[in-house]
Amino acid sequence: MPALAQQSGQRVTVSGEISDSWCTISGLMFAKGTAHHQCAIWCALGGIPVAIRDAGGTLYLILKIGDDEDSAGNPRVAKLATHEVTVDGELLERDGVKYLLVDRIADD
Repeated sequence: MPALAQQSGQRVTVSGEISDSWCTISGLMFAKGTAHHQCAIWCALGGIPVAIRDAGGTLYLILKIGDDEDSAGNPRVAKLATHEVTVDGELLERDGVKYLLVDRIADD
């Protein structure tokens, strides 16, 4: 099997709400804001990938935060559920899906 190509992404700053990708994409559980807070925590701790949804509705799946290679199920990520944050990192895109490698959470 061939090795995966190393991709280099664009440096970006993204602001938006942290949420689980399942409820956000499926539209279940009123997946926005404080009405969705506890569900977003359960999903994040259960291993559902988290994402940032910006004000325009663009969804960025978070692949990692800082040196943490396993952001899925991470308590640090779960505690940010439904918070508005600004992050700095690297944007990768494949097949129309946007992914973030977050270097720094500027605020929450």
